[in-house]
Amino acid sequence: MNALSTGLSRRGFVKATLSAGGGLALGFHLPALAAADGPWAGAADGAEINAWLVIAADDTVTIRVAQSDMGQGVFTSMPMIVAEELECDWQHVRAEFASANRSLREDRVYQRMGTGGSNAVRISRPYLQQAGASARERLIAAAAQEWGVAPETCSASASRVVHAPSGRSKRYGELAAAAAAVELEAEPAIRKPGEYKLLGTSVPKLDVPAKVDGSAVYGIDVRVPDMVYATVATCPVWEGRLSSVDAEPARKLRGVIDVLEFENAVVVVADSFWRAKQGLDALDPQWDLGEHADASTEAFLERFRKALDDKGVVAKENGDAYGALEGAATVVEADYSAPYLAHLALEPVNCTVHIQEDRVDVWTGSQNPESVLSVAAEVSGRPAEQVHVHSCFLGGGFGRRSRPDFVARAVAVAARVDRPVQVIWTREEDTRTGHYRPLAAFRFQAGLDAEGTPVALVNRSSSHSILAGLRPEAVADGLDQSSLSWLADSPYTIPNLSVEHHLQRTHVPVWFWRAVGATQNAFAIESFIDELALAADMCPWQFRRQLLGSRPDMIPVLDAAAQHAGWDRSLPAGRGHGIALVEGFGSICAQVADVSVSRDGKVTVNRVVTALDCGNTVNPQTIEEQVQSSIVYGLSAALWGKVEIQGGRARHGNFDRHRVLKMAETPRMDTHLVLAGGDKWGGVGEPAVPPVVPAVCNAIFAATGKRIRDLPLADQDLSWS
Repeated sequence: MNALSTGLSRRGFVKATLSAGGGLALGFHLPALAAADGPWAGAADGAEINAWLVIAADDTVTIRVAQSDMGQGVFTSMPMIVAEELECDWQHVRAEFASANRSLREDRVYQRMGTGGSNAVRISRPYLQQAGASARERLIAAAAQEWGVAPETCSASASRVVHAPSGRSKRYGELAAAAAAVELEAEPAIRKPGEYKLLGTSVPKLDVPAKVDGSAVYGIDVRVPDMVYATVATCPVWEGRLSSVDAEPARKLRGVIDVLEFENAVVVVADSFWRAKQGLDALDPQWDLGEHADASTEAFLERFRKALDDKGVVAKENGDAYGALEGAATVVEADYSAPYLAHLALEPVNCTVHIQEDRVDVWTGSQNPESVLSVAAEVSGRPAEQVHVHSCFLGGGFGRRSRPDFVARAVAVAARVDRPVQVIWTREEDTRTGHYRPLAAFRFQAGLDAEGTPVALVNRSSSHSILAGLRPEAVADGLDQSSLSWLADSPYTIPNLSVEHHLQRTHVPVWFWRAVGATQNAFAIESFIDELALAADMCPWQFRRQLLGSRPDMIPVLDAAAQHAGWDRSLPAGRGHGIALVEGFGSICAQVADVSVSRDGKVTVNRVVTALDCGNTVNPQTIEEQVQSSIVYGLSAALWGKVEIQGGRARHGNFDRHRVLKMAETPRMDTHLVLAGGDKWGGVGEPAVPPVVPAVCNAIFAATGKRIRDLPLADQDLSWS
């Protein structure tokens, strides 16, 4: 997106205000999406921060970040994009979160503020580059005007404007006030890949020092004068209600201020979180569990699998898959399933709210400050312009914090407490009453000809619809595209194809999980592709290569993963290689897992090699970190991840049963960038999650001869002899 594509003229792209501190505050009017007042608020030299960029008199450059940082690096990558064009000294750059309230009042000046779908760089880059380029040219124009020379004879570099013919130069901080009054006749062109100086270099994250010394503010760290604390117990069965509760056992405890009853929850307010929790533990709420009190994962999965007996809604169809199956030399069939998964962010959800006569303040770590603002306004009954969201760092998001349900509860609590209140969910409460990655079941039938080439594939899936509860119109045709990732868009060339889907609903709420539907779908189809390679008596790597005739761009990525992993080297008994390929979020990712399985079935993932094509890079260091994060997240889910529903409720709520990979269990992780370049900009926060699961499962088969068709691995007998 650029300024012209929004219907906005280049001349109208820029507006400037002269800051009180003598600095340059640049506001770039880009109608589209938004952000929040942050823990890093406070302009250098007291200059008023306005939209994207402030240059203080001491040359400090403050860049506003409209996306949320949950460890994925946007607090550095977004400023890097601006700084690339600004030609400033990176050592003078600082960052702070943008304001959702300001964006609302100024026609969404910060464009998009939601963070998800690995979209931060992909969508924000053009207009952030334009912001930096505009500021640079205005600084040059201000210097040229002061010196009485043509702007074309001046240049900018390292936070200085230089007039080479006369040898004069000035710091950005000296020019900032004058530059604020400059209006450009036309917006400058922005750089393209191949012209970058800062982008594409590895830069340490701006927020690391604060996260190391403890000064970084997460939602749970917020402290406001006169603040009290609250914690929540929600009906353990979704869609159930609170029947009654005797509040006296809690009210008698020291520090307890109030016990609040809601339709499906009870909340204890106290002068500390610990006392609020003690008060809650003293209560014995009586719940009306409703019609789902006997629901279980087993019953859900039986229903999901039974649906696969019938043809589903067709998502994609080529040729005559059923007819080709009948004439195939070999038919391969297999069923797969994937469980509900919790997000398991390290920081449980929390939110601090202060409702006053003329404003509502909300402090939280959210993946979408705009939705926080909207929900806070709706629940409090206040005009949206009176809501101020103070964005904090997120102790993990993974999609969970893109849903503002916890904000709605916190605002409802604050409306009944006459002071600021911080509402904290215990980890158990957050996990057991949260929103999960959907349960899913799959059935594949494939036909091979006499040479082992696939001639037909019927793929049926049965799963929840996330979009049905969010945008029902998006599933009016019976298909949820978020549930079909890497099923309906698989790149493998099979002439006769039928991809079908059955939408399911249970009372268990589902939501976006890191990499969404591609995680369970890739496990199923990439494992089944290995089954087909076995039936064709072909190497799984080469088998995939021969099916990628329509996608030659994927072959270098697949080859890089296999070659860097040493695919062809022989391995001892009980050790195997597995490979998988997935495209998502604009990037292509192939992974090879090196896995050992002891004779008694203990799995050790020795190494994961990743090849990634995200087109271009902003900060390669961040890319490597995100790939590693994705591998750990995906491996944890593959090995142990499962939300088990019994009696209508989630059984387990903490890391003792929802295990995550420990440092000593973490494999060696090698990342290789295979960049297509050009205009391609892919995401990096999610593409490496889906392939690691089938890569490991395929490696287990290579090591033991046991095919994994259901997850997690902890539930499977992997012993061999």
